[in-house]
Amino acid sequence: MGSIAPWIAASRPKTLPAAVSPIMVGTVEAVGQGRIDWFPVFICLGFALLIQIGTNMANDYFDFIKGADTETRLGPERQVAAGKIAPKTMLIVAVSIFALAFLLGLNLVAYRGWELLVVGVLSILFGYAYTGGPYPLAYHGLGDIFVIVFFGLVATSGTFYVLTGDLTTEVFLLGLALGCLANNILVVNNYRDLETDAQAGKRTLVVRRGRGFAILQYRIQFLVAYIVIVIYFLLVKNGWALLPFLSVPLAWNLSFSLSRTKGAALNALLAKSAQLLLLFSILTTVGVALG
Repeated sequence: MGSIAPWIAASRPKTLPAAVSPIMVGTVEAVGQGRIDWFPVFICLGFALLIQIGTNMANDYFDFIKGADTETRLGPERQVAAGKIAPKTMLIVAVSIFALAFLLGLNLVAYRGWELLVVGVLSILFGYAYTGGPYPLAYHGLGDIFVIVFFGLVATSGTFYVLTGDLTTEVFLLGLALGCLANNILVVNNYRDLETDAQAGKRTLVVRRGRGFAILQYRIQFLVAYIVIVIYFLLVKNGWALLPFLSVPLAWNLSFSLSRTKGAALNALLAKSAQLLLLFSILTTVGVALG
């Protein structure tokens, strides 16, 4: 396969906090319930990372095939479009990563129960269907729902369930907050790519509703994340649960930066949105742990 650099780029490291954060928060919430077993935690983390990377690589392939990645695109270089990885090779590796995720996830089925097989299979299928298959989600304005559900609610609650065998309102709320912040990474991505996506028939929410809607969505999702933390605090009555509010200044700055940022500069804003997700998750983890 030649140099490893194109494969690292194809994995899109800047997006990986979306996979790590819910596992971290789901784990510490389970610890708060007096339950911890590190083996399934690492399995959950490996599964989430493989799904994220597999989805990114499938996206690299399918966006090239469908014409969404062109030389006019403002985002980071895509490896298939740049000719650094052959399309067929990218597809084979993406499918192989999904297969590896499935095999790794079987450990969780053995650990907790068959219901996790359903969750795992759906995660893989929707990861592939994000830009592939007969009805690609991202091309029909459904990518945002996929991110909030699978990289927020499912990943956070799923980790908690693996460790405790239970689901709670509290962990659902934390998953919702993380899902909103993870989706803000996608909002910036789609905001930047509006013109090229529209030309390729990729009908994201930004293409359908316009940049004004994207700016509003971006700000509302920040607001929802912090409102959720307040509700969580009221439920657990733990003052440390408010620790994520230390990230508000960064969120405030980002919420007004989207409307003022254009062109390739949006790539830096995307990275900062991912950094905010990670910071928010770390603060949440510390707050729950101290509580």
